[in-house]
Amino acid sequence: MKLVFATNNHHKLQELQEILGTAIALKSLDDIHCNTEIPETGMTLEANASQKSRYIYDNYHLNCFADDTGLEIEALNGEPGVFSARYAGEEKDALKNMHKVLHKMQGIENRKARFRTVISLIIDQTEYQFEGIVNGLIKTEASGTKGFGYDPIFIPEGYPISFAEMDSMEKNKISHRARAVEKLVHFLKTR
Repeated sequence: MKLVFATNNHHKLQELQEILGTAIALKSLDDIHCNTEIPETGMTLEANASQKSRYIYDNYHLNCFADDTGLEIEALNGEPGVFSARYAGEEKDALKNMHKVLHKMQGIENRKARFRTVISLIIDQTEYQFEGIVNGLIKTEASGTKGFGYDPIFIPEGYPISFAEMDSMEKNKISHRARAVEKLVHFLKTR
């Protein structure tokens, strides 16, 4: 099966193709010649994921899916949440975003956080949504060079190391995105 993954994020595309294996062949936005910055104006992960997949389906008439992911920190009332990519500004600078979190978390004992991914799949005009969550803690300083985004400051529950210290195979087994994709794949195989 071929599906368009509505992203220009090479890291996400690679991570998802690794998780999916050969079951589904992913096409990127580049592959379908979509160079438009797809709007993400929703106030929830669900709304943003839906907005992106609906844009691709309505404009290109291809079965597709999109995701939106947020880091939700308990002590910060769920921040950065839906604003995770733009937490420190519109330039979407991952390093600045991470530093802003570390700065806001200084002196806070409650380090509980979770990564949450919502996938919106549209097949033949019908939308389905899938959610994946991984709980964990925010570190006091960054560690590791693998992964992207907030990975160097997030320790998943049950592990002594950050996502950025794990190899991609290990991370892809337990990540929020992997858990959402698992539900997506199960749905596609059983429909």
